[in-house]
Amino acid sequence: METKKRSDGQEETGAVRDYLCEMFSLAGKKAVVTGGGGVLGTDMACAMARAGADVFLWDVRADALRASTERIQKEAGRINGIEYRKVDLLNEDEMLAAIDAAGDFQILLNACGGGRGKSPLTEQDMENFRFVMKLNVEAGCFLPMKVVAKRWIEKKTAGCIINIASMSSYVPLSGVWPYNAAKAAVKNLTEAAAKELAPHGIRVNAIAPGFFLGEQNRRLLTNEDGSLTDRGKAVIAHTPFGRFGQAHELMGAVLYLCADGAAGFVTGITLPVDGGYLIQNI
Repeated sequence: METKKRSDGQEETGAVRDYLCEMFSLAGKKAVVTGGGGVLGTDMACAMARAGADVFLWDVRADALRASTERIQKEAGRINGIEYRKVDLLNEDEMLAAIDAAGDFQILLNACGGGRGKSPLTEQDMENFRFVMKLNVEAGCFLPMKVVAKRWIEKKTAGCIINIASMSSYVPLSGVWPYNAAKAAVKNLTEAAAKELAPHGIRVNAIAPGFFLGEQNRRLLTNEDGSLTDRGKAVIAHTPFGRFGQAHELMGAVLYLCADGAAGFVTGITLPVDGGYLIQNI
């Protein structure tokens, strides 16, 4: 029997690898990743590509898309099956054209989203509020689910949708009013879509990352010298693991929810990956 040494020195048999592939491999699948030019979307697309899936990135930022595609191709060790398309996720016609260009796909990962600063309630700028709501709810969740689910129902595709929720989907964070409202809506819409689409064999789930340093929140959580801001200190104090998450620690959750062999009976959940943030107590 074929064996291979694991990092802990133990032997891994071919039967073990076959079982893991049966459970978690995405070979033969294709995924569309909205917000694919962002850090989170790129990381998640990398994980799916390395697990065998073809990936098609959508974003409105052409330069970011090209850079993300090159990185994924490098990490996956292949060029074929890793593509991108500039798409305005608030434009339904553009998304319909992008669906046609993508061809048959079975996974939709909605990684478009983000916040824009913080302020007291009484000083909240309403233009900013509406922008963040549109970015996270309309572009980052509802409209892609709507157009893709319609196509899947027409073609009888048993697909998988993953949305990106947040810690603020459960408990609001101070000062980020539109982000709180938007991410609470993402969790709610995920549950509603899971119920409605289950008869069509379409699974809908979400991942709620804890605090991971990224382009959206770095200035809120760290100073220019890398030290923690007061908000960053508060986050770490509230996280039982006592640190920020690392990008690779989200990838197992992505692969689990994508894999029919592992999560074929899982729908309507929002899975926290938060270092214990939600269970902190005194």
